[in-house]
Amino acid sequence: MVRMEGLRDRTKAFALRIIRLYGSLPKETVSQAIGRQIVRSGTSVAANFREASRARSDAEFIAKLGIVEQELDETMLWLELLVESHIITENRLADLHAEAEELLRIVVASIKNTRPSR
Repeated sequence: MVRMEGLRDRTKAFALRIIRLYGSLPKETVSQAIGRQIVRSGTSVAANFREASRARSDAEFIAKLGIVEQELDETMLWLELLVESHIITENRLADLHAEAEELLRIVVASIKNTRPSR
């Protein structure tokens, strides 16, 4: 199973970075609309990972990690849209995007490793 404590802290730190990103966005309507979406999905990563860490079965663990996977992918989309719409530079979001990709790889591997062999 995943090293839970380290990833719980890491997903929480990711959520906090997303919150700070939202606070730094321009106040224009489009920026704020994307910002609200990224806050929702980016903080959901931490909340659902925390739920996964308390799962009572492998099936529940896999289901919750599946939600984490979806929320990370959605967060990556919003990050890409912030860059491609020229709201924020790619350079400024590079580390955050890299962290999202790495967390996604870890979550996908954890799901695969937890599934029973067929």
